[in-house]
Amino acid sequence: MNPKLIKILVAILLIITIAGAVTLYLVLNNASNDGEAMTIDEMVDYSYTTEEIRTDLNDGNFVLIQFQFIANSKDALREIEKREFQVKNIFIKQSVDLTATDLQENLTEIEDNMKNAINDEMTDGQIVDVFITSKVIQ
Repeated sequence: MNPKLIKILVAILLIITIAGAVTLYLVLNNASNDGEAMTIDEMVDYSYTTEEIRTDLNDGNFVLIQFQFIANSKDALREIEKREFQVKNIFIKQSVDLTATDLQENLTEIEDNMKNAINDEMTDGQIVDVFITSKVIQ
């Protein structure tokens, strides 16, 4: 084989190896940051509380409920503020199948369903947690 060709192949392999190592480092470094829990200060900085949402339930009762969303960035926080009308719409659609008993026993499931439904709509970040901060059933 031509010595010049061997040098070119070695250089290409070296560049590919370095690029792969840098990519691996960046991916692993970002993955470790994603697993870290947010501090309470970050949670407060990235939180958004909705207005109270009033809707009827499947069993004829009414609920007045308020959510607090924790975003993963300032961009996500600004986006969830703009999407409050969608938050209301999503909860109203979900409440069609809910009863007063569901709102007394399955709050974690309701919070998870809201988080997943909102994250399906988000484009500038994610919602990392949802809390029900107020709830009145009548």
